[in-house]
Amino acid sequence: MTAAHRWRRELHANPELGWQELRTAKRIREELSRLDIPWRVCADTGTVAILNPQARGHPHIALRGDIDALPMTERSGKEWCSVHNGRMHACGHDGHTATLLATAQWLKRVEASLPGPVTLLFQPAEEGGHGAKKMIDDGALEGIDCIYGWHNWPALEFGKLLCPNGIVMCGNGTFTITVTGVGGHASQPELCRDPVLAASAIILAVQQIISRRMPPQQANVISITSIEAPSAPTVIPETAVIGGSIRIVTESARQEIGNLLTSISEHTAASYGVQCQVDLQPRYQATINHDEPAAEIRKCWQQLNGLDALETEQLPPIMASEDFSYYLQEIPGAFALIGANDGPGHDHPCHSPIYDFNDHLIEPVTKLFTRLVSASLP
Repeated sequence: MTAAHRWRRELHANPELGWQELRTAKRIREELSRLDIPWRVCADTGTVAILNPQARGHPHIALRGDIDALPMTERSGKEWCSVHNGRMHACGHDGHTATLLATAQWLKRVEASLPGPVTLLFQPAEEGGHGAKKMIDDGALEGIDCIYGWHNWPALEFGKLLCPNGIVMCGNGTFTITVTGVGGHASQPELCRDPVLAASAIILAVQQIISRRMPPQQANVISITSIEAPSAPTVIPETAVIGGSIRIVTESARQEIGNLLTSISEHTAASYGVQCQVDLQPRYQATINHDEPAAEIRKCWQQLNGLDALETEQLPPIMASEDFSYYLQEIPGAFALIGANDGPGHDHPCHSPIYDFNDHLIEPVTKLFTRLVSASLP
C-alpha cells in the first residue's frame, strides 16, 4: 500500500464537516511540513502550499483538492469506515486530498526543474459551505495564472475523462416552502385547514415546472427532497415544510424557476385556504471551463492514457454542482470529471452511504497534475 493510499484511508476514517476540518487540516499541514513544502493557513481550515515560488517565465498554476465530508452515516462496511456516526466521506474528497498530497510529494522531488510556480489549494467546505469563495477572499488566487481541479465520478467508466469547453457542471440552489394552516382533530377536517394536503398539492404542482413551464432544450432540475409535518395519527398539524433542490445551467433560469416556485406555491396554497412562505437559497453558479485549459487537460490525459480515454457518450452538463465555479469566475482554468467505475464496489454514486473512493484513481490523476505543470512524470 502506498503512502497516498494510507493517507486516503486515514482521512476516510476520520471525516469532518465543512468548516470543522481541524484534524484534516492538521494532517495535511504535517505532511507538507514533512515534505519541506511551505504552506500557510487560508480560510481557517484551508491550506495553501507553494513549490518553486521564485520560478519565472512560465504560468503560475494552481491545483485544488477539497477536504470536507458530508453529514451522513456510512454503511460501506470497509475496514477504513468512518469512526463517526453522522459524518462520512461520501463524495471522495478524502481521495482528492490524498491525490493532491501525492502530487505534492512528486513535485517536491522535481521542484528545481519546475518551469513555473505551483500552488496547491487544500480547500474546506465545498459541500454547500462556499469554501472556494472564502479561499479567494483570503488571497488564495493571488499571483495565480491558471487553476485545475477534478472530481471522481462513479457514473463514468474507470479512466474516462470528461472535460468539455464551456459548462461542465450545473449551478444549484435549495428552497424551503413552509405551509401554515389550521390544526385540529382528525375527526373534524372541516374545522381545520390541512397543511399536509396543501403541501402535497404544491409538490405535484411544482414538479411540473420543468416539464410544462421551461424550454425542453434547457437542462434544469427541480427535486423535492423532504416533507416534514410532525404530528400524531389523530392530529392535523398546523405546519408542513417542504424542502428541495434546483439545478440550473444559467442564472436567468434560476430567476425564472424561483419566480415560478413562489407563484405556483402561493396560488396553490391559497386554493386550499392556507398560507405559504417560499425561501430560496442560491448556492453555486454553473462550473464553466475555459477553452484552452480544458483542451490542455484533455491533451495531457490522452498522452498518458491513450486517444480513447475521453468520455464521448455522456454529454455535459452534469447536473451536480461544484464551488470550483468560483475559481473559474476569477481566472482561467478547467475542471474535469474522471470515471471511477471499474466494477462492483466502485459503482455506487457519490452521496451514497455505501460509496467508497476508488484508490486506483490516485496514481493516474497524480500523473495528470504532474504533466499539467510540465514536470517530470512520477
